[in-house]
Formats: sequence, structure tokens, C-alpha cells
Amino acid sequence: MINESTPDEYIVRAVIRGDIDSFRYIVERYQNKIFSIGMRFFGNEDDSRDFLQEVFINVYQKLKTFRGIAPFRFWLTRIAYNMGSSRVKSRRVEREFSDELKKHAITPEKNHVTSEMRNILFEAINRLPEQYRICIDFYFFWGLTYNQICDITGFPVNTIKSNVYRAKRIMRNALRGTIAEDYNEM
Repeated sequence: MINESTPDEYIVRAVIRGDIDSFRYIVERYQNKIFSIGMRFFGNEDDSRDFLQEVFINVYQKLKTFRGIAPFRFWLTRIAYNMGSSRVKSRRVEREFSDELKKHAITPEKNHVTSEMRNILFEAINRLPEQYRICIDFYFFWGLTYNQICDITGFPVNTIKSNVYRAKRIMRNALRGTIAEDYNEM
């Protein structure tokens, strides 16, 4: 019997065999992640909700092509990434940092500083070349390894390492003299 703890690959096989109702477990399991990817690409909830629906429709239609070489979550994330990337190729992406930064703001002053720092970082990230932005996003904000980023983007691991290194260097220079200069993860 399929439930919330059933492995993704087992659910996928069940859906392919005709148990289409089980696909809801995949949707429930990954909707927040896909929505977050949409927010990274589009910067607003309406477009991200549309994106979420489109991704899951696309995934459902392509489910038979899942070969199981990489974990299902990487396959799903790659589809979402490719869809989002193709929809926004010609424009700059607005992003939001996670609500985690907002939660830590206790005083109005700290809230203001956090907001200012977020805006400065946001602007600096948006000025990065796209391939650097993608790598920084997945590495720092998603916590993915270089190999996982490689699986999702198709970039070689050494290119990802170089992109992260170069992006960090560009960010340090861009943040020099600002309130976000000492952001500890860069």
C-alpha cells in the first residue's frame, strides 16, 4: 500500500502501471519545492502557482521516460529548472530569500537591517551572469552539492565549482562597503 513514506521510485512505478491516484503523493511531497523554484524564477505567487501546475502536468506526461538513473527528486527538479529557465531566458529574475531571514528579525531595527541586507544581496545576485546565479542559488540557497547541481543543470562539476568561486568573488566586491559586506556565507 502506498502512503507518505513510500519511496518516490515505487510511487512512479505504480503510477506508470495505472495507479494514477498515487501521483498525489508525488505532488504533495514536492509541491513546496517546485513552488519555491517558481518563486526564484518569477518572483511572484501567481506565476509560481501556474508554474507549479505546469511542472506537475509535464512530469505526469513524461513519467514513463523516468529511467531511475538518478533519484526521482533530481529528475523532477531538472524538469522544473528547465521549464523555468526556458520561460525567463530573456529577462532578469527577481528572487526572494527564504522566510528564515524574516523570522530572525526581532526588533524593528534588526528587521530594517535584515530587509536592507536582503535587498542589497538580491540586487548583487541579480547582477551576476545567469550561469553564476544558477550555481549560487542551488549551492547556497538549496544546499545542493556540486554533483547534484550537475545532475540538475547538466553543467560539468568543475564548471560549477568555478562558477561558485567566481560568483563569490564578484559578490564580495559588489558588497564591499555595504551593510551586507560581512554576510558570512559568501
